[in-house]
Amino acid sequence: MKSNAVLAIHGGAGTILRASMAPEVENRYLDALNRILAAGQRILAEGGSALDAVEEAVRLLEDCPLFNAGHGAVFTSAGTHELDASIMDGRSLEAGAVCCVTRVRNPVRAARRVLEKSEHVLFTGEGAEAFAAAQGLEFVDPGYFHTDSRYRQWQLARGEARAMLDHDGATLQANAEARAAANASADSLPHEPIDPNRKYGTVGAVALDAHGHLAAATSTGGITNKQVGRVGDAPLIGAGCYADDATCAVSTTGSGEMFMRMVAAYDVAAQMKYRGVSLSEAATNVVMEQLPRIDGRGGLIAVDAQGNVVLPFNTEGMYRGYARVGEAPVALIYA
Repeated sequence: MKSNAVLAIHGGAGTILRASMAPEVENRYLDALNRILAAGQRILAEGGSALDAVEEAVRLLEDCPLFNAGHGAVFTSAGTHELDASIMDGRSLEAGAVCCVTRVRNPVRAARRVLEKSEHVLFTGEGAEAFAAAQGLEFVDPGYFHTDSRYRQWQLARGEARAMLDHDGATLQANAEARAAANASADSLPHEPIDPNRKYGTVGAVALDAHGHLAAATSTGGITNKQVGRVGDAPLIGAGCYADDATCAVSTTGSGEMFMRMVAAYDVAAQMKYRGVSLSEAATNVVMEQLPRIDGRGGLIAVDAQGNVVLPFNTEGMYRGYARVGEAPVALIYA
């Protein structure tokens, strides 16, 4: 039995600046990250599997309205919610995923059932919901996913005629509110809204358990004002989620189209396997060198078979943290 069991989580990346966040809001995010880390840490401390730990951590992130998944999901261009999730077991390389679900309360649980109960890997739309219903998973009215802050972000994004990462949407909202309050020009604000081509936001978890097994899970509501039917990297094995006991477990967050084009999660594992580099070197190369080649913005969390944890990102901030068994959780936001 190993003693280096560890869990890491993320709650999305983007334009997250101290100047845009009130102290009480910052504390809510940090408290939520610490609470979720502690819950996953307990599972690992009791000898639970990495798969159980990442599923529970992502379920809690989905239930927290602060993050873009489940109850805090962003709105599509039609004013609806379409949710995606994936999970992968590093021990067996089995995986499960769902995308474009609209009534499943916790998409990560549906992804776990796909992994365990289906010969397939990915279900979409009505087929995914029919499978989840057959598995007895909890369904909710679509209104459950509504939050006022995401609705306001959607209204602003519609006014800007663009799609954007949820945290970039929050920045735009904060700037708009500051502008209205001060009757000021954009030049007097802490910073301008982000470039319209930068669009992303996700939650995820990775873990190494006491038995030496790895797992990863990722979930998202997509991007604010996205076209109906758009699917990003979160439910795609190798792009938004990957785990292999021989190398590492990875969950990504960022401009989904770019992470898909780079097969970013798998690239970290592949560099470790074929180049023989460390987790840190592989993850840094993907986030800081490979993704920027095609204007890919965001970050990832990863853990290797030795319990090393990395959380690199190339944006202004990323909600993130990690918790080793026997140690206090660590939660972070800014660079």
